[in-house]
Amino acid sequence: MQHRFEGAAVKIFDTSVLRLPLYEERHRQLARRIESWADEISPELGEIERRPPAEMGRHLTALFGRNGWYAAVGGADAAPDFRSICLIREGFAFVHDLCDFAFSIQALAATPLIRYGSAEQRATLLPDILAGRSIGCLALSEPDVGSDIASVSLRAERRGESYVLTGTKTWISNADIADFAIVLARTADQSGPLGLSLFFVRAQSSGMRVVETIEAMAPRSFGSLSFDECIVPAAQMIGKPGLGFQIAGEILEQYRMTVGAAATGFARRARSAALKWARSRRLSTGTVWDMQLTKSKLADSEAALTASALLIAQAAWEIDQQIRGYGKHSSIAKLVATEHAQRIIDDAVQIFGAAGIVKDTVPERLYRQIRSLRIYEGTSEIQRLIIASHLQHPDIG
Repeated sequence: MQHRFEGAAVKIFDTSVLRLPLYEERHRQLARRIESWADEISPELGEIERRPPAEMGRHLTALFGRNGWYAAVGGADAAPDFRSICLIREGFAFVHDLCDFAFSIQALAATPLIRYGSAEQRATLLPDILAGRSIGCLALSEPDVGSDIASVSLRAERRGESYVLTGTKTWISNADIADFAIVLARTADQSGPLGLSLFFVRAQSSGMRVVETIEAMAPRSFGSLSFDECIVPAAQMIGKPGLGFQIAGEILEQYRMTVGAAATGFARRARSAALKWARSRRLSTGTVWDMQLTKSKLADSEAALTASALLIAQAAWEIDQQIRGYGKHSSIAKLVATEHAQRIIDDAVQIFGAAGIVKDTVPERLYRQIRSLRIYEGTSEIQRLIIASHLQHPDIG
């Protein structure tokens, strides 16, 4: 895949959207920093990506920690800045999918501690996490539980001053390289969301192990975790007993539109590559750009990218301002941006023609990478159900 960008600083973001009052000057400065960083890192990516996904994940997480990128996620005394998180995800996805993957999974794992961890948990655990020295994963899904996390069955039985966890988690990002997992488990007998709690579990805990690594269509670090009489001190529960579903649901609701931001980064890279190809690819009658259908596809891409950027900006601003009902716009941003990105990248492959399906070219790689984003943090179908629930009950936002 071609990584080196042309020009003094690569153009990633839509400056007309960044100028809107939804963003502050610090966000515009962050966008410029990301574009400069993209130029700095691009010569190294060819060498980095030759490493296995797990090794690359470790390298990038540590790199981002050293360079302070996780500051946007928040800290012991700072809330997450979702406008900044969205800009980072969009920029990192433009550069390389594993840059976005490494950043986002660490952010997801840190956020429950930032938002709901005790003062002692935050002070003890967050410095290493935000510095990239301790890698995390968010363990929600199970073999028989996908989007419906209220049906989680992994048990956490109270025994004295500890809980004993028994069960399996699957499709866990960073499972095979994580130093800790944020685990959703059932602590009460009742079914449904009220019986769930959230735990911080160290990877070296007795009874916790990686039982499977999963190879996805886009190379990333996925795996399954087994908990066999895994003893976890009660002090490692995050928040109060029975609030696990609420915490996990809130975090997924907030991070949904950041998935849309990553999708927009992929789509911008595809549009940029397609535009460059169309202008340079010679035909007997001119160039690919001279074909009216090519111009139509690229015009549609530009309109879709602008719409996605505006929806993401709105949703991120609402979350940062804690506007009631932000969940609807987070789902709308995620749905629209990921569906648009799929079409934009498909059109880019079509513009490239046969060259677009050659392994490890920009369009081929993006075509594999984008598909999973319509599944992460709730499928497109789930997002439509969430949006419909707001239509049925408009009083919730």
